[in-house]
Amino acid sequence: MKHTISALLTIASLVLATGAFAQTSHWDVDPVHSVVSFSVRHMMVSNVRGEFTKFTGALEGTGSDVTTAKINVTIDAASVSTREPKRDAHLMSPDFFDVAKFPTLTFVSKKIARAGDGKLKVTGDLTIHGITKEVVLEVEGPTPEMKDPWGGTRVGAHATTTISRKDFGLLWNKALEAGGVLVGDDVAISIDVELVKKA
Repeated sequence: MKHTISALLTIASLVLATGAFAQTSHWDVDPVHSVVSFSVRHMMVSNVRGEFTKFTGALEGTGSDVTTAKINVTIDAASVSTREPKRDAHLMSPDFFDVAKFPTLTFVSKKIARAGDGKLKVTGDLTIHGITKEVVLEVEGPTPEMKDPWGGTRVGAHATTTISRKDFGLLWNKALEAGGVLVGDDVAISIDVELVKKA
């Protein structure tokens, strides 16, 4: 009898484990259809925009509740592009990202909460220049799942946040004769992401 109960418990645990595994989903960021961009004030008169062209990311979820998901993103700091080679070289130098010492930027989610119809707040740790700070992303989405022409499943989302570059040790600046500084402190970040479900 004892062996029978033990066997039943073992089978039950395997069934539960299999069910949980079946509900687990993995989504990879499609970098070809995703954009990580930023904007910063220049000379207090305009905004300079740029983006990172190389990055990877994934979302791991269980079931249909997106608030239980985990997000990890890694960005190649040397892929920064503002369409001006000299400015990009300066951004990669020790004055800013110092890509030789800190080759990547990362984001790891800690909490996902609903913020209204079709909106989320994603709280996580953002690491830039070797410094980690907690940030909150305002997210629109995810969209309903869509089948692509190749049999895959995709969703999309749009996220924004604003950070202080000084919080991450990006302190370089230059004072202007007329007053003010060359580079603003606040950096507006905008992310458009398309995720592909892994089979």
